[in-house]
Amino acid sequence: MSSVRAAGQVVGPVEVGPVAHGGHCVARLDVGDGGPGRVVFVRHALPGERVLLTLTDTSHARFWRADATEVLDASPERVAPPCRVAGPGLCGGCDWQHASRVEQRRLKTAVVAEQLQRLAGLTWTGEVEAVPVPGSTTDDGLGWRTRMRYHADDDGRAALRVHRSNDLVAIPEGGCPIASPRTPTVTGQSWRPGAEVVAGGTPTGSALVVDRRVVATTGDADPDGGLTETVHERAYAVPPGGFWQVHPAAASVLVDAVLAGLAPAAGERAFDLYCGVGLFAGALADAGCQVWGLESGRAAVAAARRNLADLGPRARFTADDVERALPRLPEDVDLVVLDPPRSGAGAKVVREIVRRRPRAIAYVACDPAALARDLAGAAQHGYAPTSIRGFDLFPMTQHVECVVVLEPDAENGEVPAAQ
Repeated sequence: MSSVRAAGQVVGPVEVGPVAHGGHCVARLDVGDGGPGRVVFVRHALPGERVLLTLTDTSHARFWRADATEVLDASPERVAPPCRVAGPGLCGGCDWQHASRVEQRRLKTAVVAEQLQRLAGLTWTGEVEAVPVPGSTTDDGLGWRTRMRYHADDDGRAALRVHRSNDLVAIPEGGCPIASPRTPTVTGQSWRPGAEVVAGGTPTGSALVVDRRVVATTGDADPDGGLTETVHERAYAVPPGGFWQVHPAAASVLVDAVLAGLAPAAGERAFDLYCGVGLFAGALADAGCQVWGLESGRAAVAAARRNLADLGPRARFTADDVERALPRLPEDVDLVVLDPPRSGAGAKVVREIVRRRPRAIAYVACDPAALARDLAGAAQHGYAPTSIRGFDLFPMTQHVECVVVLEPDAENGEVPAAQ
């Protein structure tokens, strides 16, 4: 078999191997060089299946990418995708619509465990937990995403991007199946080709923003398109473009996990790093802590100050780069919450936190690889997890949210499933 391959070529059959971080599985393709086979990252497949592949990227020396375009022997966990534009060459927003909901969580559990073991030397025995959409009686993985960003295609239809591409696929009539029904309807309308259409909704309001211009609001959405979210009876105004978890149960689930892990006591001092509009700062301050919040986004910090204005000096916020400004925060701190971007906190931030020897750290992570790297850094300074929890807050996609609680001088090795 020749080792020369081009994108678009159909090859196989191949046996699909284990899931890997990134929304794909690993397979090996015989390229005729006598070796173990070229690593191929395969989308639209499940472990153990026998498939034909259509190569999509052969530009890398160490690996290729492909789509499973014909399934010869299917996994018993394979299901028909609920969306008409989910599949090879179509919308790239979802990774696992072809897997049962139980299998999706098994795949995510395997990814978290593998990243923790490989990058941090931790053995995790937990499972990614299901998180129901409030008010839903089914675990179908649909209707959960409360903020959607579309692009209008050349025909003026609301569309989403193809995986790893700028090409667009128009969403079906009736809308994207994972979008919350509280988000404004974007199908059946004609948009300016190339326009960015952002739709957001909460139980109390919605906003439709086109090219950063508010075109429609309902309920308590503000004139600029900002929305209000409520967690444990505290309201948080989220400015347009500001960060908020897109699963309607996520904020309360994550706050509960952080509070359970940290067990804050009145009078303790706490940092909320990458604090956004003040979600965790509000929870810690309401538990009686003195909180310092740090966030680079000025609009988010302004919102955090307004959201927690009733707490007075008990909640203080600074708009600055976390790595740069963290050394200027008070030396004595009992608790730290950090909820960094997908790239993680990084070695300097981790080192600056553990240097202060807080009694507990809660790390909220949206990327298991970045999380594992930061946990490995914390371990070098005597901090190890006492609990690790994973939450399926992004059904149908590869993404998973984790909450890890670290304490000083904990035993390394096997980590409890984290209750």
